[in-house]
Amino acid sequence: MLMEHEIPEGSKLYFGEIAKTKRKIENLASEIFEKNQFQEIVLPTFSYHQLKSIASEQLIHLTDRNNYPMNLRADSTIDLSKILLKRIGKNNKNSRWFYIQPIYRYPSSEQYQIGAEKIGNTDLNEILKINIDIFSALNFFPLLQLSNIAIPKLISEKLNISIKLFQNIEIKKLLELKIDWLTKLIYLEKVEEIQDILKDLPDFLKDEVLAIQELAQNIKYKDVRVAPLYYTKMDYYDNLIFKFIGNNRVFARGGRYSIDEISSVGFSIYTDEVLSFI
Repeated sequence: MLMEHEIPEGSKLYFGEIAKTKRKIENLASEIFEKNQFQEIVLPTFSYHQLKSIASEQLIHLTDRNNYPMNLRADSTIDLSKILLKRIGKNNKNSRWFYIQPIYRYPSSEQYQIGAEKIGNTDLNEILKINIDIFSALNFFPLLQLSNIAIPKLISEKLNISIKLFQNIEIKKLLELKIDWLTKLIYLEKVEEIQDILKDLPDFLKDEVLAIQELAQNIKYKDVRVAPLYYTKMDYYDNLIFKFIGNNRVFARGGRYSIDEISSVGFSIYTDEVLSFI
């Protein structure tokens, strides 16, 4: 039996000091974005495009007045890209946008996000630096993990193995292949170790692994790890990706992606997770 004061599992309620802290984080992020010439966008809560990036079972399904299927927004990147390219793009030349808004997942998960996108730009250095600047302003320094989603995709293609081995992190099955360079990639964690194993890698992987090294060398951050075989379930990511993690939580993630053949970069901070640690 539901009590009058109950809220759905997964939904969020903030009040008092924690609501004040949440607003402080959002205001601080807004200032940093605007300092870097990003403009704010507020996206619709309802979306026709979510199935292009999110599995159907994770979405909250609705229909519009014409019985056309739609969903509550479960991912901001796909809608931002679609709306900017198809609706706003003709009248607005700005390609740098940020948002502060929640996303929703089935059955009743609500997650506040702070994010930014650079549409038509593939330079991940600046977008990662802005993420670091926001966390630094909060005196918050979780582990930064760098990956390149092109690496597991290429290995899957060249070795004719399922991408699900990477998606499901089936390390044992990958080790059972007994491929020396693959084993070295599995255990690779430190940026400085990349140069040591580079000579053992097949040619089709060298540039992609070097891209991780270059990204790491272009930023100033103390706690960095590499995970070259990490594979994210977000369909639009296609190259370098990053995430900030700690205590089995993800505080932010971002990377390079392609939507409608336009390559862009962006990231999202998971505000609820950050609030629980600062």
